[in-house]
Amino acid sequence: MQASVKDGLGELPRSTGVYLFRDERGDVLYVGKAKSLRSRVRSYFQRGDGRAGTARLVGRIADVEVIVTRNEAEALHLEQNLVKRHRPPFNIRLRDDKSFPYIAVTLTDEYPRVMFTRERHRAGTVYFGPYANAKKVRETLDVLNRVFRFRPCEGPRPGRHSGIPCLDFHIDRCFAPCVDAISREAYGNVIEAVVGFLSGDTVSIQRELEERMREAAGDERFEEAARYRNRLNSIRHLSERQAADRRAVGSVDVIGLVLDGEEAAVQVFPLRDGRMIDRYGFHLENVAGEDEQTVLEAFVIEYYGTVPSIPPQVFVPSGIGDTSVIAQFLSERRGAPVDVRAPARGEKRRLVDLAVENARVALDADTARRAEQRSRRAAALEELREVLNLESLPVRIECFDVSNIQGQSIVASMVVFQEGRPRNAHYRSFTIRSLDGQDDVGAMREAIARRFSRARQADADESFGCIPNLVVVDGGKGQLAAARAAMEELDLPRVAVIALAKREEEVFVPGVPYPIALERTSPALQLLQQIRDEAHRRALRHHRQRRDSKALETIFETLPGIGPARRRALLKHFGSVDRFLEASQEELEGVPGLPQRTARTVYAALHKAGPS
Repeated sequence: MQASVKDGLGELPRSTGVYLFRDERGDVLYVGKAKSLRSRVRSYFQRGDGRAGTARLVGRIADVEVIVTRNEAEALHLEQNLVKRHRPPFNIRLRDDKSFPYIAVTLTDEYPRVMFTRERHRAGTVYFGPYANAKKVRETLDVLNRVFRFRPCEGPRPGRHSGIPCLDFHIDRCFAPCVDAISREAYGNVIEAVVGFLSGDTVSIQRELEERMREAAGDERFEEAARYRNRLNSIRHLSERQAADRRAVGSVDVIGLVLDGEEAAVQVFPLRDGRMIDRYGFHLENVAGEDEQTVLEAFVIEYYGTVPSIPPQVFVPSGIGDTSVIAQFLSERRGAPVDVRAPARGEKRRLVDLAVENARVALDADTARRAEQRSRRAAALEELREVLNLESLPVRIECFDVSNIQGQSIVASMVVFQEGRPRNAHYRSFTIRSLDGQDDVGAMREAIARRFSRARQADADESFGCIPNLVVVDGGKGQLAAARAAMEELDLPRVAVIALAKREEEVFVPGVPYPIALERTSPALQLLQQIRDEAHRRALRHHRQRRDSKALETIFETLPGIGPARRRALLKHFGSVDRFLEASQEELEGVPGLPQRTARTVYAALHKAGPS
């Protein structure tokens, strides 16, 4: 801890507020709130604080920043915003299981999509889930599409390049906003209805469909009435399939929380009008040494920062303590009072107990799964040491791959696995500029040389400063020889190098004339395949970015009157190259900073219409 930090602890205010710990580079390590900032911050540096991770945190603190607030609820709001902005590594955080499917509504699109996804991080998108399985999500989306007829096409803009509506429009499964068959406002009302249904409001939607069915039948439009009837039946079936009837409970979120060591599990049962519309499960990290109230507050500020609606009641397990700050925080977000309490008896207490039991089951299952994964990773590393005759366990493995098309836009990737798991922060990419033409072996040699030459520099970051136990190159004997030659020139510590060939999944080792063939079910081979595939994915993505960037530069270089400044203005205005290429002459003339004469010339050049 720097002397300046230690000397400044006694000058901190005693007020309520938020504190931020920063490292030497200014990055935020931790964000917390406190009734008394001075007492709370000083407690981190006092002896006897036995919370796990505190020693590692304190050892990296180079600066303390505090923000005074008027009350704890205001501090909770500020903490939520700062955690979202900085994503501090030492804060309690939700760990989403990537296998969980969600329904996403892309509200920031001009014509929003309703789609299946396994991600949950895009800004401006509302997520519903996680759901129990992917089949249920796809069935739900199919029913919703039949009822609401939102666009099923991909991409931020609807439609196809041909400008002709697809089959979904002709079979009454889409309103076809791509050809302006529905206005933006009307389509927005459709999306609002979808969000309302997914939030639990099924009664108003059923009532509207019934009215339209009766109106169509009264006007003797029987085919249209039959379509409304089918949609109504689909909605009823979907709501009944998702429902667990608890009419006496009303609209409430039931939260179950279980702590165990350094992890915690949370289950949320959202009930709307007495119907349990789903079950959401989460795992939390960095909870060692924290009490249930602190963990619950951390969960609330992250979870309720993304949900589309907050119910008037939230039930929590008994023993949480004072929930008034959480209630005030949720009330301000909802714009109406929210009652947060621990029910003592009856159906409400049974629901909380059920949520807690589900959280315990989920935590036990996750613990067992992680233990099995650790065991398998350890077995894979041990097998690699034996098969490759390594001096030590390959704790850090680096893999390199090269990607190009006919010698154009040559790139290489470096991925890192630490103790059998990806170390994404240490991934690196290399743009190969010294070669002319197809030369994968030469590209591999340059990438290896550049990586390990950085290791000898005093200011090398951690990704280059750490020397691996094992280097894997994607390829055969040629790539292996190139890697060894590059490393021998740099006078490095002894590092094992192998090559993994794709075709037969053979492992080539220096000094051995024949490849080593591992069993297909071997944990060691599966780990090598995982590392190689990750390196290939990284290299291919970098290559595509380089190729697209080069193609983009080529397009603009052929346009008269377009320099770097106007190129940036065009991309900023249209958002993408495809949108720019599709623009009309009037749209080009409306670009800020682009003269109309130049806009007409650009349009003529793009459409080969001759000079304007």
